[in-house]
Amino acid sequence: MSDIHANLTALDTVVRDAEEDGAIDGVWSLGDNVGYGPQPAECLARLRELNATIIAGNHDRAATGAMGIEEFNSDAATAALWTREHLSEDDKAFLDKLPEVSKPVDSFTIVHGTLKYPVWEYLYSYETAQGHLELQETPFSFVGHTHVPLRVVEDKQQPRGCELYRLDDGDVTELTDEARLVLNPGSVGQPRDGDPRASYAIYDTDQQTVTMKRVEYEFAKTQELMREADLPVWLIDRLAVGR
Repeated sequence: MSDIHANLTALDTVVRDAEEDGAIDGVWSLGDNVGYGPQPAECLARLRELNATIIAGNHDRAATGAMGIEEFNSDAATAALWTREHLSEDDKAFLDKLPEVSKPVDSFTIVHGTLKYPVWEYLYSYETAQGHLELQETPFSFVGHTHVPLRVVEDKQQPRGCELYRLDDGDVTELTDEARLVLNPGSVGQPRDGDPRASYAIYDTDQQTVTMKRVEYEFAKTQELMREADLPVWLIDRLAVGR
């Protein structure tokens, strides 16, 4: 899963939904664990409780001051500063220690943005996908950052070097040795594909498949907490429309 963005209600709903399919062997969080949302410390505590493999995103870096907020839009910058004030020193130290690229795990590399620019570049074009694949040393990788579910299939016979496909709820990707793949599970805490349901994926290590999942959650609870925290109105409203 990726881009939880301090949305504990969405995170807990996703974990419960995943557990309905059977025991979870592990949790991978692809960055932007905090930022935007109202419960950054609680989300970090939950991920640590799950013993998750966690990667840093740009909002994680901004939340500790390790990255500046000059490139953020005004709402994102306001939320980043609010997040800094609501994390303990232990939380900030934990975030600062997070890697930006994982060591290979089960034939996967895990990164927030791209392997070219791990915490900042959005992988949403053929050019960025190809640049990422040129640096990918494993058969498969997971990325986040765009908040939109996506599959990239390397195809060196094509002039663009790969093909990009949007992913919907229930779509299954088979992991084979026929082509290298890049997968984006979308966003848990702030989807941006027009669907407000939390988005994540289940990697089945036995069947060697990745299945996209969407699940409804009570976003009104998160919105109310955001209002109480006086976070930017647009960040609150967009949860209801998935934009």
